[in-house]
Amino acid sequence: MNSSIRNPLFRSALLWMAFFWAVWVAFPHPLTAGNDVLTSENKPVWIGKDHYFTYSFSKKPQLGTVILKVELFDADDKRNTSLHMTGEFGMPSMPGHHDSGVVPFQLNKKGDYLLPLNIVMPGEWELLITILKEGKPIYQGRIALKV
Repeated sequence: MNSSIRNPLFRSALLWMAFFWAVWVAFPHPLTAGNDVLTSENKPVWIGKDHYFTYSFSKKPQLGTVILKVELFDADDKRNTSLHMTGEFGMPSMPGHHDSGVVPFQLNKKGDYLLPLNIVMPGEWELLITILKEGKPIYQGRIALKV
């Protein structure tokens, strides 16, 4: 038997590495946790019976900064800004390397929710949109991008 494996410190380090690997595998990456897969810009996406939203990009997603615009409406087709939105953007194939973390959308004067996306390399990207009411998530959706 190799002498380094008999070393208690080495065995302890191996056990800790196995533990952290098991925890990392057991819990899904936040970018893969969304309920809906959003595939079409400018198409209404309903959030229950009271609200819906549409989304669009400032330009075709490419290297550099692209702005995601979300317009929120109530059931009577009136603009609504009462909900809070966050976005989390990254490359599922490289978790942790280019992730944005949770970033709040910003409201402009027109009532559009805006989120700048910084695309730093070609590949598959994913955006998780979370919509919150009174601090509690009421909707999650994912947008997959290929750049």
